[in-house]
Amino acid sequence: MTVTLTDTARQYIALFEDETGATARDCVVLGDDDKRVIFVVKPGEMGQAIGPGGKHVRSVEDQLGADVELVEDADEPDRFVVNALAPAEVRHVTISENDDTVAYAEVAQQDTGVAIGTDGRNIEAAKLLVSRHFDVDDIQLT
Repeated sequence: MTVTLTDTARQYIALFEDETGATARDCVVLGDDDKRVIFVVKPGEMGQAIGPGGKHVRSVEDQLGADVELVEDADEPDRFVVNALAPAEVRHVTISENDDTVAYAEVAQQDTGVAIGTDGRNIEAAKLLVSRHFDVDDIQLT
C-alpha cells in the first residue's frame, strides 16, 4: 500500500532520520498545533530511534516542539496493530474481512485504558495508522 506524505511530514522524516540514524517509513502529524507527531519506524530500528536513555527521540521532540511517538512497522496487519497499540499488552489480533475490514484486538484487562488513551487518542491514532498501511477500516478491543 502506498502512503501519501505531506510536505511537513517529509520534512519531519528528514529531521528524524538525521537525528536518530533510524529509518522512518511514515509520519503523521496530529493536533491543531502540530503537538503530536507519530513516526513509523523500520523494524529492528526502534532502539536506534529512541537512543541511549531516550536521547534521540527527545532531541527530535525539542526540535519539533511536539510530543513524538514511535510505532514499529510490520509486514502483517495483525502485528502492526499490536505495535500501534503498544505499550498496551495485546494478546491476540484477528482480522475480519466482511463488508469492512476490522481488526479485533484482545487486550489485557488492565491495559484497556492504555490502549484507548485519554479521550480515545491512542486507539484513534492506531486506527489511522493501520488504515494508512493496511486498509483496515476499524480496530475493536475485546
